[in-house]
Amino acid sequence: MISASEIRRSFLDYFAGKDHEIVPSSSLIPKDDPSLLFTNAGMVQFKKIFLGQEKRPYDRAVTSQKCLRVGGKHNDLENVGRTARHHTFFEMLGNFSFGDYFKEEAIAYAWEYLTRDLGLPKDRLYITIFRDDDEAGRLWKKVTGISGERIYRLGEKENFWSMGDTGPCGPCSEVHIDQGEHMACSPDCEIGVCECDRFLEIWNLVFMQFNRDESGNLTNLPKPSIDTGLGLERIAAVCQGVYSNYDTDLFSGLIQSAAYKAGLEYGQDRETDVAFRVIADHSRSVPFMIADGILPSNEGRGYVLRRLIRRAYRYGRSLGFDSPFLYETCGQLVGEMGESYPELQRSEEFMVKVVRQEEENFSKTLDKGLHLLESELRALEKKGERVVPGAVIFKLYDTFGFPIDIVRDLTEKRELDLDESGFTKLMQSQRERSKAAWAGSGEVDPGTKFASLLGNGLQTEFVGYDTLQSSSRIIALLSLEAENKAVLEQGETGYLITASTPFYGESGGQVGDRGKILSNTGLGQVKDTLKPGPDLTVHLVHVEQGRLTLEEEANLRVDQEHRLAVARNHTCTHLLHAALRSVLGKHVKQSGSLVASDRLRFDFTHINPVSRQELEQVEDYVNEAVLADMRLKTRVIPFQQAREEEAIGIFTEKYQDEVRVVEIPGWTKELCGGTHLENTARIGGFSVLSETGIAAGIRRIEAATGWNFFQDYRKIRQRQQAMAAELKTRPEELPKKVSELQEQLKKTRKEFEALQSGKATDSTRDLLSRAEDVQGTRVLAAKVDLPDGAGMKGLRLIMDQVRSGLQQGVVFLAAESAGKAHLILYVPKELHSLFTAPELIRDLAGEVNGSGGGRPDMAQAGGSDPEGIERALDRIRELIDKKLQQ
Repeated sequence: MISASEIRRSFLDYFAGKDHEIVPSSSLIPKDDPSLLFTNAGMVQFKKIFLGQEKRPYDRAVTSQKCLRVGGKHNDLENVGRTARHHTFFEMLGNFSFGDYFKEEAIAYAWEYLTRDLGLPKDRLYITIFRDDDEAGRLWKKVTGISGERIYRLGEKENFWSMGDTGPCGPCSEVHIDQGEHMACSPDCEIGVCECDRFLEIWNLVFMQFNRDESGNLTNLPKPSIDTGLGLERIAAVCQGVYSNYDTDLFSGLIQSAAYKAGLEYGQDRETDVAFRVIADHSRSVPFMIADGILPSNEGRGYVLRRLIRRAYRYGRSLGFDSPFLYETCGQLVGEMGESYPELQRSEEFMVKVVRQEEENFSKTLDKGLHLLESELRALEKKGERVVPGAVIFKLYDTFGFPIDIVRDLTEKRELDLDESGFTKLMQSQRERSKAAWAGSGEVDPGTKFASLLGNGLQTEFVGYDTLQSSSRIIALLSLEAENKAVLEQGETGYLITASTPFYGESGGQVGDRGKILSNTGLGQVKDTLKPGPDLTVHLVHVEQGRLTLEEEANLRVDQEHRLAVARNHTCTHLLHAALRSVLGKHVKQSGSLVASDRLRFDFTHINPVSRQELEQVEDYVNEAVLADMRLKTRVIPFQQAREEEAIGIFTEKYQDEVRVVEIPGWTKELCGGTHLENTARIGGFSVLSETGIAAGIRRIEAATGWNFFQDYRKIRQRQQAMAAELKTRPEELPKKVSELQEQLKKTRKEFEALQSGKATDSTRDLLSRAEDVQGTRVLAAKVDLPDGAGMKGLRLIMDQVRSGLQQGVVFLAAESAGKAHLILYVPKELHSLFTAPELIRDLAGEVNGSGGGRPDMAQAGGSDPEGIERALDRIRELIDKKLQQ
């Protein structure tokens, strides 16, 4: 019996032998395709090629693509385990032509592979084509010899494929196999009439030959293409002589393993068999999803993964499993398919941990949820009602983490319906409440990585205004990808949320706190603190010792020095804002800021650069407040009252009804939720480090306070002392000393230039003596030496001196400087009828691997090959001699 792995390999090898590129499966997460939740077909990774948006170095490809169909119009979840063919995860074998071969070759390849390589009997194969595709009908007969009676014409719904409402599309042709009369639904069953498994579709060939416009009109594509799909699970069942995909070697090992662990026998009870098949199916999907970077969460793909794990776990409970088991069957899947998909092996250890933790978390609430559901169902049946209210479904989801799939599975047996529309409305209301919480925060939108936490209404109480240390319960742990975890192990970095915290989350320009989180089981360093929502604080934690576990009590300790340094800069930012408004005018408004421990940055509206005198006035204003030792006042007052008191705020933002006001009496009053000093004296000192423009009408000041202020002053003093020692003077005499040195440098430069001019004159006399006669024309071609750094400028100076000494004739000078070749050429006006300087310099520049140009009388060039200078000198003589002979 041929195995599924052997079929996969043979398919790839067959088409590789037909000059197809073997392309690895793409991720289950579609790249650059927001229209899809998961990759659900082999052609997804080639979509841009079919649309003409991408070109690859091959025009034939073959793949074994991993696919997932859960959610959307391709949602097979309800039928998984209950039919012979429905799965969440499956592999699609496919061959593709991107404008290369078309119908005839595609048909020939499919027929040859099925009948020769797999040995399927020709007399059991049937074909369907689109009703108007006469060409396909003719080609099937021509290529395969199949009779017309075994070719069925079907409509657009069955045999016409399109990528969307517009774009590439075309007819398709399917290959079916007759599995025998014993699989028939009735004596009259026939292809296109019923959907029983007697005539099983095994391969779909899409002939992509048209483009559909917005009006629905079809035009021929300039390069028709081929997209085919052969489901591995189906063809494995056919080749292995079984009538259910679950009986193939792709599933049988997983099913038998689960049955052995449960102490039951597969094939003895219908409902038990459904549970085994669900577990086997989900044990295939889950490892592939995690290997592709998907982790359990309450949003998007992560929620689909969570649903599958929890659904499989619930079915396991029905088989008698009272502890996590799915992680073991998932591990078995890696053993079976890891060779074909190495990403499974690379992620196995992590995957097992993720699945086990998710099972453990769900097990804590499953029994309570099942008890609640059972009570509700009994109450409904007692009343004679047959519909489970949406409110009950929502409560099971919101409180106990029950996906609706589990509720549906449990109620189906009792023939009860679900109020899914009511459940959907409650879910939507919850999302809208979460969005309302985001409004006005100015920091995140629902698309951020913490949207699921905000969507679930998770909140943190901030106690950091009054204390730097407190204890609280860990209510959530997440990976760096923001997927839920039960534990952060030693060496791991992730996100930690507690019910309350003294840590300030980054917001309003102020950086987040740092510090430590300790529990009975571990120690974590808080590297940063984030605030993705107005009532949610998230700690970025690196576990240094032990482990941090969900639901355990923890002690939170803010780094006092870091908080104090940040508070200095934040309080000083308020004073700086007030100083700028005082010195420059009331038009100054904050347009951005950064309040860190080592510096502050303040962006503000102002047209012109701030002068040195103005900056000094700003520094004086702030330092006067520092020396005044003013005590800060903080109040929470109604927003309208704050406006009436003329507190400074960014009033284009939305504020809550109650706002926090930070005031330094007599100096500044601002709306602010940040952390501050108790009094201004603790700022220590303030200095402006820089003032620059960053955009039209926006200026930026960077400044230092506290120890950073003193360290900056110390560095300046040390530099002054070092310069004074070097110049053998006192620090206070440095300006005078520098001025004297500048005058001395000017005088020395003039003397040097005079000396160089004298040397140049001597050099010019030597050059003039080397002029030659070429057919009656004086030609001077020479290489000259230049002072360091003189370059082309120095060469032009020598050219001027030579021309004044050589009354007539051609002058060509070359020099090497800084590893480059420099050429300059003079051609007198009387020779322009024969040749010009640019005409010759372009030829000469080639000798030094360069280029050049200029005026008819004077041209210059540069090149990267100084060794070519001698060749250029020889070449100029040849060129002039040749030109003069013409």
